[in-house]
Amino acid sequence: MGRPSESHFGAAPYDFGGKWVPSELEITRRAARKARNIRNSIIAVVSSIVVIGGLALIAVTSPGWKSLSDTFFAWAYGVEVLPKIILGFGTNVTLTLIASTCVAILGLSIALIRTSRSPALAPFRILATLYVDIFRGIPMLLVILLIGFGIPALRIQGLTNNVLVLGTIAVIITYTAYVAEVIRSGILTIHPSQRAAARSLGLSHFQSLRYVVLPQAFRRVTPPLLNDLVALIKDTGLVSILGVTDAVRAAQIASSRSFNYTPYVMAAIIFLLVTIPLTRFTDRTLRRSIERQNATGVA
Repeated sequence: MGRPSESHFGAAPYDFGGKWVPSELEITRRAARKARNIRNSIIAVVSSIVVIGGLALIAVTSPGWKSLSDTFFAWAYGVEVLPKIILGFGTNVTLTLIASTCVAILGLSIALIRTSRSPALAPFRILATLYVDIFRGIPMLLVILLIGFGIPALRIQGLTNNVLVLGTIAVIITYTAYVAEVIRSGILTIHPSQRAAARSLGLSHFQSLRYVVLPQAFRRVTPPLLNDLVALIKDTGLVSILGVTDAVRAAQIASSRSFNYTPYVMAAIIFLLVTIPLTRFTDRTLRRSIERQNATGVA
């Protein structure tokens, strides 16, 4: 049977070399899609200019704009205090690295305890559940105050009074509760048949968890864990209420000397320079995860 020379719509689907040639209908569809995309892009640009430009115009023409710009956007003063703020931001970075490592280890441990079915771990499951419920329900600011001022008040020999250490402990305690729930939710999304299949192949309980359950669970919870990391970077600024000289505290000291709030804006810009790329990476990771699930048919 010979190769068809014409398609249903009257255009040759193949040239003489055997290469596929789009039909006239397909060409028309492509042109229509291109025109629609161009039209949508123009509408989006115009709409953005009107809305954002309108908001900017309202702000600039407001009666207090001159006072606001002098108080919050004195860029010369901001550049002057920027080195001190960057130096303070190094404390935030250090705290983030230490806290994220500890939170990952403790959060995984608590998640494994809560998902375990061993009768011997029943009291630990109860304690882990209480821990998660309590520290997810208390604002982190209160946890920092309670630990930062409560532990030194005990005057117990051997307990540290270092505010940076106490602030880091408070951050770890709070975020461990959140991360533990994220990891636990990822473990619970793995169908029990995965575990059963692994055990039928001769894998032990630990091996099934290590090589089958946890890899799949971590792939599913990577985007929310990255979101928690972004939030952790921002919330490290809360330890400044204990007197830790981080970026926020450095901005506060500079502002108190001049009664100008531009240092706060500079600190916010530094945080944005770190969190925005990480947020975009999180969105990209989430999009790839959804595409991978759709391609494999995983719900």
